[in-house]
Amino acid sequence: MKALTLFMGCLVPNRYPGIELATKLCLAKLDIDFNELAGASCCPAPGVFRSFDRTSWLTVASRNIVLAEQMERDILTICNGCFSTLADANRIIKEENGTKEDINEHLRKIGKEINGNIDVRHIIEFLYEEYGPEKIRSYVERQLKIRVAVHYGCHLIKPTKDRGLGNFERPRFFDELVNALGATSVEYPDKMACCGAGGGVRSAMKDKSLKMTEAKLARIKEMEIDCIVNSCPFCHMQLDAGQAEIKEKMEIEYDIPVLHYTQLLGLALGFPPEMLGIDTSLKKNRELMEQLDLQE
Repeated sequence: MKALTLFMGCLVPNRYPGIELATKLCLAKLDIDFNELAGASCCPAPGVFRSFDRTSWLTVASRNIVLAEQMERDILTICNGCFSTLADANRIIKEENGTKEDINEHLRKIGKEINGNIDVRHIIEFLYEEYGPEKIRSYVERQLKIRVAVHYGCHLIKPTKDRGLGNFERPRFFDELVNALGATSVEYPDKMACCGAGGGVRSAMKDKSLKMTEAKLARIKEMEIDCIVNSCPFCHMQLDAGQAEIKEKMEIEYDIPVLHYTQLLGLALGFPPEMLGIDTSLKKNRELMEQLDLQE
């Protein structure tokens, strides 16, 4: 297993530092050799930058990859969008004739050059491939007897031809990692639907974005779920903060706890919720922690 450098992206350190800490605590507990990717910039976001200027998107992404190459470490992402950009850019540099040379013309202006000799991993894909559910289960100190709605998100599994983890119409790898913690991943209608935020929809068409989110939350609520678990801070924001926006705009209340997988994993590994950025002052989170016998 190659050493890793952790790419935090923009949203986690700026809005969800609890996910950042949860991730670092879990990686350390699992004895994974990692450090943080110093000097990293925005990935940049795949749904916007790539659409307008592919060369600039590739150049900025390649600069981030070069930082990891210089440390001889693979990149580990905790965001579906960051994974999409960095993994796709890395693949294009390695496989597309002439592109590496073109991008290096830009990178040499800042004294850098990309070689294409590392890999980009997503934490869900990495844990499933390198550890697997059984090994993860061996680290569990606290069985999480809850019903979970897993949200894969779009960029983790699409486009299918560029991802490598089985059946992407009915994937199971994320569910298996949740079940390894003692929880039960519950199937629900429209499970593979977008959260409503991606591709600039949240920014450009907020009302339509929230309608998509509300439709998904309604399906989840029907299944009497205890919490939603995701693998992407942008999906996390849409499914979590989006509930407050839906309550204000549509007068529909859900109050469903939303956790990043590293937060759920951290609970199973024995860390207290306050160390994982789980705000127990919120009614929905407090009730979930009480159910897990983790109330303060």
